[in-house]
Amino acid sequence: MHFNRMFTYTVSVVTGNQVFAGTLNYIYLTLVGKERSSDRTLLDKSWFERLDRGTVVSIDIHVEETLGELLLVKLEKEKFLINDDWYCRSISVTAPAGDCFEFPCYRWIADQKELVLPEGRGRLPQDEKLSILKECRHLELENRREKFRWNEWKSGFLMSIDANKSSELPLDVQFDTAKAVDFSLNAFKAAENLGLNKLESLFQSWKDFADFEKVFITIKNTESEYVMQNWTKDAVFGYQFLNGCNPVMIKKCTKLPDKFAVTQEMVENSLDRGTTLQEELKAGNIYIADYEILEDVQPNDTDPSTQQYLAAPFCLFYKNGQNEFIPIAIQLSRQTTPGEKNTVFLPTDDEYDWLLAKMWVKSSDYNIHQLITHLLRTHLISEVFTIAMFRQLSAVHPVYKLLIPHVRFTIAINTAARETLINEGGVFGKVDSTGGIGIEQVIRKGMQTLTYKSLCFPEAMKIRNVDSKEDLPNYYYRDDGMMVWEAVKSFVSDVVKIYYSSDATVQGDEEIQAFVQDVCSYGMKNCPNNGEFPNALKTREQLVEYLTIVIFTASAQHAAINFGQFDWYAWIPNTPSTMRKPPPTEKGKVDMKYIMESLPDRGRSSLHLGTIWILSQFQDNELFLGVYPDKYFTEEPAMEAIKNFRKKLVDVTKTIRSRNETLELPYWYLCPDRIPNSVAI
Repeated sequence: MHFNRMFTYTVSVVTGNQVFAGTLNYIYLTLVGKERSSDRTLLDKSWFERLDRGTVVSIDIHVEETLGELLLVKLEKEKFLINDDWYCRSISVTAPAGDCFEFPCYRWIADQKELVLPEGRGRLPQDEKLSILKECRHLELENRREKFRWNEWKSGFLMSIDANKSSELPLDVQFDTAKAVDFSLNAFKAAENLGLNKLESLFQSWKDFADFEKVFITIKNTESEYVMQNWTKDAVFGYQFLNGCNPVMIKKCTKLPDKFAVTQEMVENSLDRGTTLQEELKAGNIYIADYEILEDVQPNDTDPSTQQYLAAPFCLFYKNGQNEFIPIAIQLSRQTTPGEKNTVFLPTDDEYDWLLAKMWVKSSDYNIHQLITHLLRTHLISEVFTIAMFRQLSAVHPVYKLLIPHVRFTIAINTAARETLINEGGVFGKVDSTGGIGIEQVIRKGMQTLTYKSLCFPEAMKIRNVDSKEDLPNYYYRDDGMMVWEAVKSFVSDVVKIYYSSDATVQGDEEIQAFVQDVCSYGMKNCPNNGEFPNALKTREQLVEYLTIVIFTASAQHAAINFGQFDWYAWIPNTPSTMRKPPPTEKGKVDMKYIMESLPDRGRSSLHLGTIWILSQFQDNELFLGVYPDKYFTEEPAMEAIKNFRKKLVDVTKTIRSRNETLELPYWYLCPDRIPNSVAI
């Protein structure tokens, strides 16, 4: 008697935990091996236990002959009653001989489409020897390029996703239902939650700084309370340029700009080493923040009832004998007309003259921070990297696996911002002095300064000549940033070494070359310096630096300049988002009334506070640097690299915590356990 022997493959299918991740539809699965394929099999335990969110469904697939090495899993969805979407996390298959094959998915399956998942080991395109796998890879990228199309949202901007609203985005990059973001609604809601709606009954306009405290009473935290109590001090003003929200503006000054009318006589009272200004410039103790980029930008004119103003100031800083970083001269205008002179404001001036000059610098700084440091140099550049990644890197490419946690929700948050924050009539246009046409003017000017080197953290420090701890102590943004950069770079290097045996392997990787080419030629095509961005990578070292820039920008750099906004901007006199009076041109004319009439009005203050509160919040279920719950990598060496990365980040966290215990005002923004993986707010 002859018995047919059956071989059993045990398949486990994991459905995601997101709201609506489960499905009532029919899901069919086919195993594709090197020798043959299994029959199409329905994934169906029982009527009550279909593919619900968070469930694991296991089934046995019996075959008469083994399939050979497993290559692919094919999934098909068919409508039952209603057509709903299904989020598949992963599939694992145990073969008859006991070998386990992993098929990471982490994707939505919509409509009645087929999804083919290759076996999960990271592979470069040149590693694919079988035509079925080459074809699978080719079709996947072809499909993605149709979904992820480049679009020029505004003339002269970095390119973005081709979608007018969030609902038009590919499902896999939309926010989870629980995390939909509408800035205008959320800002009003936040303002209400913070008790700011009571402003109207309190007063119509400001009389003095005590009025701001009435707003502040419901919203203070340790940092913002410190700001409220100390913001008029020169040392606290200077500290913010090192470790506040926009710690990227200062550079060492060795020669004064031609348009800056400051002289030795003006600042000699501030120089505590008994030296001249020229000697201090030579010694490297003078720094400058120059807001030239705001020159000739049209101030916000979207509200006919409120005139708003902009300035393009210079601010000179001195590292004094006590290692304090203090402002010693401020010039608010750049007159070049013969006979007209520029007024330089000094710490020795009348209290209100000097205070208003500092407020003007901080207002200018705020507008540059929001549009260039924050929007352009973290949000928009990360979107370029994200779109190029989806267009050019297959899901089995190790660099795709490396980058995917660091692009989570980036396209979604930027699309939401284009819908309600920086669009015409958006929140930004309502509250900031660069609103309206100014947004476009500033971004286009910012594009002139966007270079590849300036995104490389150590290079950025050198460009501004602020890389020396000895020359410029207490610059925690630089010190912590360097530690995080090195940890990220070491991790990236470990992963690159696993998959790339030589420089020639990098050169022969057509997907990675297409990725950097897409960034340079399409994403950055409006950038005057796009020629400085690599359009090809020749060495492993170049690849490591490139990927470190992508990950660091999306995680650490964004965290450093985003999550302190409420701390430093909630006390509105410290950083006004707009100014309603022109900058003073003479000394001795400013009083408290002039200052109050210069500051943003009640409505703008309320909306500003609501917005920065939202932007400063970590998200529910936030994923911090090095935390990768989705297992895209399945091989042991890559998982070991992730473990080593986490260990390094723990060491950095301990170093920062230990330092912070000694500080009156701790610096946390670059502590790894507070750095989200991606630009997601």
